[in-house]
Order: sequence, then C-alpha cells, then structure tokens
Amino acid sequence: MIRYIRRAAGLCLLLLVALLLNAARLQVFQAESLNDDPANRRQTIVRYSQPRGDIVVDGRPVTGSRDSGEQLRYERTYRHGPLYAPVTGYASQTYGTTLVENAADDVLSGTDPMLAPFPLWNEVTRAQQPGGDAVTTIRGAVQRAAYDGLAGRKGAVAAIEPSTGKILGLVSSPSYDPGRIAGTGKAVTDAWARLTGASSQPMLNRAIRQTYPPGSTFKIVTAAAALESGVVEDVDAPTGTPDPYVLPGTTTTLPNEARGCRDASLEYAVRVSCNTVMAELGVRTGLAGMLDTVRKFGFNDDGLKIPSGVSRSNFDTSMSDDQLALSSIGQYDTTATPLQMAMVAAAVANDGDLKYPYLVDRTTRADGDVVSRTRRKSLHQAVSPATALRLQRMMVDVVEKGTGKNAAIPGVTVGGKTGTAQHGVGNTGTPYAWFISWAREEGGSRPAVAVAVVVEDAAADRADISGGGSAAPIARAVMRAALDG
Repeated sequence: MIRYIRRAAGLCLLLLVALLLNAARLQVFQAESLNDDPANRRQTIVRYSQPRGDIVVDGRPVTGSRDSGEQLRYERTYRHGPLYAPVTGYASQTYGTTLVENAADDVLSGTDPMLAPFPLWNEVTRAQQPGGDAVTTIRGAVQRAAYDGLAGRKGAVAAIEPSTGKILGLVSSPSYDPGRIAGTGKAVTDAWARLTGASSQPMLNRAIRQTYPPGSTFKIVTAAAALESGVVEDVDAPTGTPDPYVLPGTTTTLPNEARGCRDASLEYAVRVSCNTVMAELGVRTGLAGMLDTVRKFGFNDDGLKIPSGVSRSNFDTSMSDDQLALSSIGQYDTTATPLQMAMVAAAVANDGDLKYPYLVDRTTRADGDVVSRTRRKSLHQAVSPATALRLQRMMVDVVEKGTGKNAAIPGVTVGGKTGTAQHGVGNTGTPYAWFISWAREEGGSRPAVAVAVVVEDAAADRADISGGGSAAPIARAVMRAALDG
C-alpha cells in the first residue's frame, strides 16, 4: 500500500514540477511575445488606462486627454487641431500614431524605460509610468502666421532658425482635426473615410511628405554650384549666355519671362530670374559639380528625420545636357519638399553652414525632468562662407530691386527668391507659386528665420504668381512673426 502511495506522490510531484516549468515558460520566456500578440487586448487596455502626455508649444500643451468612460478609457484631444496637425500628427485608438505622436510615442504613452524611477523597473513590475511630454521647437505666432496666410489654399510653409536648425513653423493646408479620429466607433471610421477620400488630401503633410518642382527658387542652388565650381567668379560680370537659348542637343528654345537676359551677369539673372542664364550655367558647371552642391544642400537624402521621416528631395544623378539645363532651373525631374527649400535658404543665411533641422527640442517626465534633448549639429557645409555672402547679396537684391519686393520688411534685411513650377500634362496646370527667404534684424549678427512657401492653387495669372503675389506676402508675415517673437 505504501508503495502505491509513493508512486502517486511522485506522479503528483512530477506534475507540479511540470506545471511550474510551464508557468515559468509563459511568464518569463514568452511574456514579451504574448504581450505583443495582437489578440491580447490587455496591453491596449493598459495603454489607454491613463492620460497621454502632451505635445508642447511655447510652454503650453496643444494636446490633452479625455476620459471616455469606455474600456479604452482615455482618448486624445487636440487644441487648435488643424493648426498643429502637421506637427502633432494623430494618436488614434483605431488607426495608430503619426508624426510627433509616433516619434515620441514611448514617452507620451508612459512606456519608455527612461521614465521609470529605477533601471529595469518597468520590466520587473510590468508597471506603466505617467506619460511624459514632447516639447517642440515650434513658435505659436509663426505657426499661426503661416496657417492664416495660406487661408485654406493648398500649399505648405516651413520656417527654420538658420543658426540652430530649430523648426519654428510647419504648416500644411488644407488641414484636419486629429481629434475626430482619436477614439473608436462608427463616428471615427466615418471621419477617417471622409478625410482619406477627400480630393484635397487634408491628411497629406505637404510640408515634409510632398515634393514639388521647385521652379526658379532652385536657381539659388545652381548659382551656388556655379560659384563653388569656379564657373562664375564675379557675380557682376557678363556670363556670355545667349538669348534665345537652345537646349543642348535639341531644337527646343528655352524662353525667359524676364527681359535683358542676353549675356546677363549672375546677379542680374538671379534678381529678375533669367531661365537662359541659369540653365546655361548649370550645363557649364556639369552634372558632377551640380550633384556635389545639391547633396550638400540636402537633396537626394533618404534618411532625413525631424524626428518624423521627410520625403527625399530629388536631383537626378544621370542626365543628358538638355535635361541638366532644365533641372538647373528647378524643372525636369527636380523635386523638393518645402522643408528642403527652407533648408536652402537657411544654409545661405547661416554663412553656408546647414544645420540639421529638428522639431522636438526635448522630452520630459510628467514632473518636467528632462528625459532626452536633441543635440544641435551641422548637416553639411553647403557652400563656403564667401559664396554664402555673395548669395546673400543676390537674394537681398531680389527683394530690394527684383521680383521679391512683396517680401520686404522695413528696417529688416530680407533676402528672397521667387519661383513658379509648371506642372500637369503639357504644363497646362496653374503654376505652383514658390518663395524662399530669410530675414535678419538690421545690425543683427545672426539671421532670425528662413522660410519656404509653396501655394498649389494660386488663383492668379502667371506673372502675378512669378512676382511673389501669392507666396511672398505669406513669407513676409511668417518672418515678421519670427522677428517679433
């Protein structure tokens, strides 16, 4: 009898050991994979069981949280949602996160290990800390000036502090309210369907995710390449360029909107925007010289993050001379985001030193202690300081004597460049209106801001758009706001 009891006890012990081993396997070795299993709603419930941390502008939150009383308890809310949507993105219980909401999600949701009071605290306790904050570099007045300037028209504005790389304004229009898709249910899915199906594409971040032909604003890059390569040594000397100019290897004549472009100097060609001069100088500089310069300004970079990813601005690496001529005036396959063209203006204004642009200054714990801080750094020395000074002078002439007079601000040194970008089949679409610029207080040692504006549906004739009638006044308002701040 005792023998049978021993056997039963041994079997029970073996089963107990097996049970403990299985529990250890589940709780220790498979815990992470089970937590991450899409079928496991526990993580999702915990994620939304507390208010989300805030995204901050000018020391004040532009986001919040609302107790919905549902199983997924706290929903994201947005103050001035359409104004800041190109910065915040959305945090949706149904559709996930984008932009800063995505890039800083671990801090905002309270899951970042750096928020814990001790190392490995979250891993051991399975605890979730109160959500931290993401403090942006955005200036509210600059953002508002850009948003109001676009007034619902399709387009975008990017504004950068040239000496640091801080993004002061990032606007895309038309915009949307991220709060409408923050929760769950039919109202959210209906709002999503309307937004994603709208022909105006309000959820497209045109400032960093849409590329456009930059048109004549790209002539600043071509001028930089011609100066850096030695093709032009004196910006006031005749360039020997013909008018009309026949594209190399073709019978196609390149037209000018401006007059007096035959044999014009580089300074005059930039001031009145001569196509023929800039196309010819691009060909003389050569593909290798142009590629070297465009790369230093940030083109052809697939890895730019601010911290959200930025679409690649393109300058083809293989072209015939006629294609190179068109590319050198911002046409053919040359494309750029508004942020990229603001980077061009910023590099010129900052004596050729292109700072890496960034949107989040720091992340903090709920009590304000800093978790991480963005380190300022240079992306490239785009051009030499001497070349930058000559480019600055030419951009100032554009505003004081040329096509950019609508951007002038009394008592402020402003440099700019207007541009149009043809598009559509046979270039039949209304040209996009471009303006890039920078501003410095008289006597100031550093430029305060660099701006790029693009307006897609400018309701004006080509001459008005080309002269900055649509884009330059927006840039002026944005620069004024930055200077007043």
